Amino acid sequence: MRHGSYPTDAHRGGAILHFADIYEAIADAVPDAPAISHGSRIVRWSEYDDGAARLASAFADQGLGHESKVGMFMYNSPEYLITQYAAFKERMTPINVNYRYLDDELTYLLDNADCEAVVYHRSLSDRLARIRDRLPQLRWCVVVDDGGAPAGAEVDGSEAFETVLEEHPPAARRGRAGDDLYMLYTGGTTGMPKGVMYEMGPFTENFLGFVAAGMGRAPFTSEAEIAEVVAGLVASGAQPKVIPACPLMHGTGMWLGSLMPQLSGSEVALLEGRSFDAHELWKVVERRGVNTLVIVGDAFGRPMLQALQDRDAQGAGYDVSSINVYISSGAMFSAEVIDGLLDFTPGALVVDALGSTEGGMAQKLSVKGAIGPTASFAAMPSTKVVGPDDREVVPGSGEIGIVAVTGSSIPLGYYKDEAKTASTFRVIDGVRYSLPGDMARVELDGSITLLGRGSNCINTAGEKVYPEEVEEVVKTHPAVADCLVFGVDDERFGQRIIGVFSAISGNEAPSGDEVIAHAKAKLAGYKVPKQLVVVDVVPRSPNGKADYRAARDLVVG
Repeated sequence: MRHGSYPTDAHRGGAILHFADIYEAIADAVPDAPAISHGSRIVRWSEYDDGAARLASAFADQGLGHESKVGMFMYNSPEYLITQYAAFKERMTPINVNYRYLDDELTYLLDNADCEAVVYHRSLSDRLARIRDRLPQLRWCVVVDDGGAPAGAEVDGSEAFETVLEEHPPAARRGRAGDDLYMLYTGGTTGMPKGVMYEMGPFTENFLGFVAAGMGRAPFTSEAEIAEVVAGLVASGAQPKVIPACPLMHGTGMWLGSLMPQLSGSEVALLEGRSFDAHELWKVVERRGVNTLVIVGDAFGRPMLQALQDRDAQGAGYDVSSINVYISSGAMFSAEVIDGLLDFTPGALVVDALGSTEGGMAQKLSVKGAIGPTASFAAMPSTKVVGPDDREVVPGSGEIGIVAVTGSSIPLGYYKDEAKTASTFRVIDGVRYSLPGDMARVELDGSITLLGRGSNCINTAGEKVYPEEVEEVVKTHPAVADCLVFGVDDERFGQRIIGVFSAISGNEAPSGDEVIAHAKAKLAGYKVPKQLVVVDVVPRSPNGKADYRAARDLVVG
């Protein structure tokens, strides 16, 4: 299915900018500047461009080209970003593949995405080897050596990443088009993972607009203009440096931690650990002079704050003076955690972005001494909250609606799913909107209070309860580190609210009854959990998002 069958906004006038063209211009302008760091390994912009050009040449030799799909089944690594850049160069579509997926999930995604090639880490090869014969479209596999594979798990016919680069000359640079297909696979409320489709031109220009705004300048009009600005930053010792603390396989890590920063020539400093270690993050901040951190709410923010507090108590605090921006998206970022981080970096700005793969919606900006309440966001001009009849919710009415966003930044739709596309991307009053499922109220001042995804809403005794609201209250208990709550069937109430919580490291865990008593003082009675169970670790995916299914299993099996 060609993506051209989906509705799209008209292109704006002028030249179409494309990630690959911009990156090539930056590589020419600052060839010796770091593009990626990973522990002691530094990939400079010239090496980044050369490696991507060689892999692009190899893709072409395999008969892959415009809109061919290549899966990226890897942990965070330079090879992940090189593969994506190579796909952009050849006008192909890179596909993010969740490294937690097992056989059936992996088969589904690679088949649904029509992947003809996969670049994968050797340590994940057993999963790919088991399903190789279930993927008739998959014709080329490239393996990145990351220290060995499980016994007997080699994928037949795979070629080594380094050998592929050595044996292919760099591909010649080529023209690209604004309607080249970009796609990011997402799960969550979409059910089975689905590819969210964008046209590369508007997608690039949307991100570039944020970059220009962050610099306080007019929008960029050419690759040469961007390259000139980047060259000036590098020459003055002000090259931006960012850590995507979350996985590149998810939108927050890739979009906010790599794609957008590299439009300004940033160094992307990747963590080596494959599970989040806040102490590793702060060590990399010190070593590389990182100024921007990209995280997913409290799941990252709380351990980051704890690590700073622990080291400070030991009299050997980290040097975090280089930090000037925190960017969070995808999960709740509590006001008290933001305030705690700003105690250590008082000059920093915190950007808490409300958005999804289907579109950005709102944001909250915080600085020391001016931190808004948790889950309260300033709506973008292109965002509104609508009721069940698509009528706009009146500010201050207390009515709960669904967040809708419009503009050139919203996607074309879901790959190979026109029904889901039609239900999520709707025309309201003659304007096409994205409605991915976030529920919210509009306050009298026009701000949006996020309540959570409608699919997670708990209906108890006829009242609707949004888990995120309850979780944030539970986490205000001084000994609680994290919490998830959910509904289970109940003969009397329809559903009753129960959940799990974990204690802050070094603290004795309170009892469930103690935490419930704490919540009773802050919540309406029907919102208070009937049962809370302490666990060592609250289940979350690598990107910090709640894993409600696993949490439920811990309590009810």
